[in-house]
Amino acid sequence: MARRHGVGELILVRDIRVNARFRRSGMDRAVVSVAVALVAVVLTGCGSTDPDTAASAASTAPAGVMPASHIHGVGIDPAGGTRLLATHDGLFVVGEDGVSTRIGPAIDLMGFAVAGPGHFLASGHPGPGVDLPQPVGLIESTDGGRTWDPLSRQGESDFHALAVSDTGVIAYDGSLWRSHDGAEWEQVAIPSAPATLAAAPDDMRLLATTQQGLLQSADGGRSWSPVVGAPLLQVVDWSPHGDSVAGVDPTGVLWTSADGGATWQEGPNLGSAPQALDVSGSGAAARILVVTTEALVESQDNGRTFDIVLEH
Repeated sequence: MARRHGVGELILVRDIRVNARFRRSGMDRAVVSVAVALVAVVLTGCGSTDPDTAASAASTAPAGVMPASHIHGVGIDPAGGTRLLATHDGLFVVGEDGVSTRIGPAIDLMGFAVAGPGHFLASGHPGPGVDLPQPVGLIESTDGGRTWDPLSRQGESDFHALAVSDTGVIAYDGSLWRSHDGAEWEQVAIPSAPATLAAAPDDMRLLATTQQGLLQSADGGRSWSPVVGAPLLQVVDWSPHGDSVAGVDPTGVLWTSADGGATWQEGPNLGSAPQALDVSGSGAAARILVVTTEALVESQDNGRTFDIVLEH
């Protein structure tokens, strides 16, 4: 049964209690420890999985159980509101019964983004028998993840941070790249390596979580500046509807913004460090999915309360 937790409460996952909140007191010590955590995220996220391991992974996971130990991306398919998990072992759909089922081939999905109903972009490494280059570059599915087609940078790019909007694609493979169509690319500079990228739905604004803090761009990634007063976030996402943004810091505290990341409100502690984040909808009814090291949790009220969907 899903368990609901309100603002200010601790989410208890497997009876592990996590520190209540990221507090501004002792900020210098917190910044150092959080920056170290962000370095670890960037480095550990870069390791590829042995293709034989990916091939042998189960294509389903029991009800209520995460399909993999590490999740690189999470999303909602607008076609039907289905939860999606991008893993080392491929793309999984989480059913209403809590059963996770792999759809499509066993591709190690290091980067993942929802572009529209049944329309996804991804990057990573092919599993055995998958007819894609190594690395796969930018690939696209228009049938809900059942099949994938190469778009660009095959054999060149393994994008670990990836975001898409009406104005194009922004992606990071050790360098930052932007594209208006996913085919032709322009390399741009960023002051610090992004752990995650987020794009406004209909203009050129971007956000990036980095060791230097949250960075923002108003010109599609050509220039960047710090977001003054923002929490030091590990993951960030921008809703495809309006200016609703959410982020999670390395201690597991959720933060939300109603103005595109300019100002932030502190939410509940999710109980463990985040791996992936998705925001859809807007305002008080925004839907937020967060994968942590312990669970997949979901909010239907812009992060005020959360239900536990899956656990490790």
